[in-house]
Amino acid sequence: MFDVKKEIAALESELVALRREFHQYPELGYQECRTSKKVITYLTALGLEDIRTVTKTGVTAVLRGTAGEGKTLLLRADMDALPVQEETGLPYASKIPGVMHACGHDGHTAIQLIVAKILAAHRDAFRGQIKFLFQPNEEEAGALNMIREGVLENPSVDAALALHLWSPIKTGRIGLSEGPILGTTEEFELEILGKQGHTSTPHTGKDALLGACSVVQAMQCLATREFDPLLPIAVMFGYIKGGTARNVITPSVKLGGTIRFLFPDEEHNKPRVLEAFERVIRGQCMALGLEYKLTYIPSNPSLVNDPALVSIVRDAAAEVFGTRDNVEDFRSLAGEDFAEFSQRIPSVMTWVGIADKEKGTDFPHHHSRFNIDEDMLKYGAELQVRSALRFLNQ
Repeated sequence: MFDVKKEIAALESELVALRREFHQYPELGYQECRTSKKVITYLTALGLEDIRTVTKTGVTAVLRGTAGEGKTLLLRADMDALPVQEETGLPYASKIPGVMHACGHDGHTAIQLIVAKILAAHRDAFRGQIKFLFQPNEEEAGALNMIREGVLENPSVDAALALHLWSPIKTGRIGLSEGPILGTTEEFELEILGKQGHTSTPHTGKDALLGACSVVQAMQCLATREFDPLLPIAVMFGYIKGGTARNVITPSVKLGGTIRFLFPDEEHNKPRVLEAFERVIRGQCMALGLEYKLTYIPSNPSLVNDPALVSIVRDAAAEVFGTRDNVEDFRSLAGEDFAEFSQRIPSVMTWVGIADKEKGTDFPHHHSRFNIDEDMLKYGAELQVRSALRFLNQ
């Protein structure tokens, strides 16, 4: 067995340089053309096979082990950035106005390239094959489109691994749990429809703004009156837009937000949650003589970590960090579309802590000052290498 830790240490400066290059040139979902081209060039130089562009800007490639026949493992990294104006002041800050890697995907992509480089140099160290997947548009559920285009076939994938750099966890620690770890997410857009009028004669109009306020307020009952309060559910409104003047009753108010929940038996409970959600809207509008339009945006199911695969990753993590005491039980209502893979094949996502207050890497994800502790990049790469080898050679 080759010295994984030593080889990653030798590539750490390249790993950091890759991350900073991706950070300086962030691209939104399905616009990752520069990033995709860099990935393809890098993988081609490594001699990977069957390199393809999938789902507009996504990339897949296959690395075949020479130690014998075996399973196929998918390693996934996401590439897209966010519509956020960076305010970190870093020398390698985004050069693209209004676009920023504010979620760590630049680090994920860099880690995966180094993982590919190390494993490509040691094909004789594993059986089977590895399918590298560089995914576009994670922020808007791009995984499902890649699955529909066949990324889990030819060759057929047996399991999938991913990691996420995570600022709610302190540097040096990881989050790793079995079973459902991320909640089901449903994004929605809602328009409350009334009748325009003058604020001096409110009886002549139908106040859509009052209806919007009533819906927001009434929705808070779902978590404590509609469902078991021990099961997490959060209905949050991210925006509300309506009105043109102080003395005009607005005929329309638009709202948008998310419904997140982490319930057992998602297939049974999801329809119950959505029915209750719309029933509250319908009831509030009916009471005020208003109409509404409700639209759901494709979102994520619950992300489920496979117990057997978690055990493999735990053993790999113990080798990486030299301890088992840095592993935290992890649950969150955040959404991650790696969940689509976990609904189809055994999968694990590991959460790698990057929060260091002194380094300024403890800002929340999607914040304009978000940054990662680059010292953790090498640990992420080593974890993926060791986990892949353990799975393929077990």
